[in-house]
Amino acid sequence: MPITDQELALTAARAGAAVVRRMYGASLTRVQKSAGDFATAADIEAERAILDVIRAARPDDAVTGEESGRTGSGDAERMWLVDPLCGTLNYAARTMLVAVNVALRAGSDITAAVSADPFADEVFWTDGDHAYVRRDDVDEKLTPSPDSRLVDVNLDPPFPNAPGFRAVRLLADERFAERFRPRVVSTTLAVAWVAAGRRAAYVTDGHLRDSVHFAAGIALCRAAGCVVTGIHGQPPYTGAGGLVVAADRETHAALLDVIGDRSPSGR
Repeated sequence: MPITDQELALTAARAGAAVVRRMYGASLTRVQKSAGDFATAADIEAERAILDVIRAARPDDAVTGEESGRTGSGDAERMWLVDPLCGTLNYAARTMLVAVNVALRAGSDITAAVSADPFADEVFWTDGDHAYVRRDDVDEKLTPSPDSRLVDVNLDPPFPNAPGFRAVRLLADERFAERFRPRVVSTTLAVAWVAAGRRAAYVTDGHLRDSVHFAAGIALCRAAGCVVTGIHGQPPYTGAGGLVVAADRETHAALLDVIGDRSPSGR
C-alpha cells in the first residue's frame, strides 16, 4: 500500500532526528552562511536523510530545504518544506533544544506537518485537520492550554518590522510581566509546545510564508485549535507579517494589547 503524506512526513522527520541524535556532541564542521549564522555537518546530513525519504516516495514533488534550497519543478503544486535542525546554535553549544521540521504544502494549504524533538523522542504531527504527539508509536491528541502562562518570544533576527515592532519590548512591559512569564528557547519546537499545552503563546517577527522554520509549527497550532495571527491580529502571511500564536482567545487578546501599545501608533 502506498505511504500516506502524513506517514511520509513522520518517516522523513524521524530519519532527520536520528541523524541529529547520532551526531550530537561530536566536533562538527561548520559552514558559514552569513554573519552570526552557520550550518553544521549535522544540519546537512540530517537534511540529506530527510530528502532521501521524500524523493524516494514522491519524486515529482518540489522541495525547499533550509540548507539545499529549492529543487523540483517551479510550478509544482506540492512543495515540501524542510528544516533539518531548527536551533543550530543551541545544538552546536550542546544544548538539547532543537526541532526537525517537515511540512507539505499542497496548493495553498499545509496538509501534513511534523515537528520532531530528537532528544525527547516526541514527534508532533498533523494531517491538516487534527494534531497529535506520537511517543512509542502511540498518538495522543494535542490540547492547547494557557495555564502555564509561559510565552516564548523569539529574539533572533531578522526584524523586518523594526523599529515599529520589536518582540524584545514585550519583556519590559509591566502588563506582560504581571500576566506572563517569558521564555527564549530559540527553536520553533516552542511553537509546537503551544499546540501541546506546554506554552501559553509564542511571538515572533518575520515574513513567514513558506517558511521552512515555521510552517510545521503553525500547521500544528491551527489543527490543535490555537489562535494564530500576524503581530497585529491580521490573518497569517498578510500585512506586517510576524506571528502571534496563543492557546486561547483571552491570551491572544492580551498579547495584542501589549504589542499595540508598544508600537509607535499605539503610543
